[in-house]
Amino acid sequence: MYKPSEFAKKIGVSVKTLQRWDVSGRLPAKRTLSDHRYYTEDDLLIAKGLKPLETNRKVVVYCRVSSNAQKPELKNQVTAMEAFCLGRGLAVNEWVSEIGGGLNFKRKKFLVIIMSMLKGEISVLVVAHKDRLCRFAFEFIQELATSVGCEIIVANQESLSPQQELVEDLMAIIHCFSCRLYGLRNYSKEIKDCFKAAIDKPIQELTESDKKEIQC
Repeated sequence: MYKPSEFAKKIGVSVKTLQRWDVSGRLPAKRTLSDHRYYTEDDLLIAKGLKPLETNRKVVVYCRVSSNAQKPELKNQVTAMEAFCLGRGLAVNEWVSEIGGGLNFKRKKFLVIIMSMLKGEISVLVVAHKDRLCRFAFEFIQELATSVGCEIIVANQESLSPQQELVEDLMAIIHCFSCRLYGLRNYSKEIKDCFKAAIDKPIQELTESDKKEIQC
């Protein structure tokens, strides 16, 4: 990676020229999370005309925690991801941070990333851990990403979830299934009521089909 002054010297232009190219989009600079500009070997090839400039594909880092109480953890996660990307030589175009449960697939920023990915606008999506993207169905999303030429990089294969967040997700699962069971109980009661009404129906009102079913 090169600082603007180093890169300008490499290709024989001034730093001001690099700034103009950055603003005009001719050769956009990469930026760290603290908004410091830098350039890569790929930029060097582009500047020398040895590689085309890809303007519609970007590298995105997605960081997430479940609640506002975990904001310090979110800050640490972002810092760790910046170090990871710098170490891997990944030039990040967009940093996305979000607060929301891992079981919630309606997270606004999460959905924006998925839609952008499906449109072919993202070349690489980086997450600290699988459950930062989603608690379940990660493999499904990864298959979708692969189908549109997007690579998902997981920085750490071990769980990074705080214990409290995991408990909250488990409670959400229990709540979800409890609601479903409650709905089934209501449905079961409706069936029993209909069956009771049919049994209580006077024999003369029964159809031939009803009589056969009772005999069975």
